[in-house]
Amino acid sequence: MESGNRKLIRPSFNEFKEKAESPRKSGGAPQQKRQIPPDQTNAENFYYVKQMQAKTPMVITLRDGEVLHGYIEWYDRSCLKVNRVNEPNLLLYKSNIKYMYKDEDA
Repeated sequence: MESGNRKLIRPSFNEFKEKAESPRKSGGAPQQKRQIPPDQTNAENFYYVKQMQAKTPMVITLRDGEVLHGYIEWYDRSCLKVNRVNEPNLLLYKSNIKYMYKDEDA
């Protein structure tokens, strides 16, 4: 067996580069990154605005069990201002509210 002049066939770097880029540019559907869900859905804000505009009587139960009746005058990120009939108005921290619902008796 003679090991004559053999030429080593090796593809150039540019051919590798073109092959690596070609699937991204063409060939099939482009891959889309999964979108990150939003931090806020604004559902809470929508609920507060709806109740404020209608002056809906609300029942608010605090973490310590105290129950308040009134309607929401305004809100911000951390507080609610609750107007009450024949009682002083209150500024409540949202963190102290256990739950709230519409007052069906009023």
